[in-house]
Amino acid sequence: MANYENIKKCLDESGEVMIRLDNNESIELHKHNVKFDDASQEIIIDAATETYWIGADKVSYYWIHKEGFEKGE
Repeated sequence: MANYENIKKCLDESGEVMIRLDNNESIELHKHNVKFDDASQEIIIDAATETYWIGADKVSYYWIHKEGFEKGE
């Protein structure tokens, strides 16, 4: 499973992170509408009309989109 602190840091640095849950669902996180509850290690997503709480232990892996980034040589 993915590490809660690493997901939090990655979102802070990149502004956007994709996560894949253990049920194979993918969710895009954005810095402007996501909060982290350190006590419960839950990721809280404000989706305007709904709010989602996702336990970090349910995240299988995460990634960022590389579009717009130049490849190092």
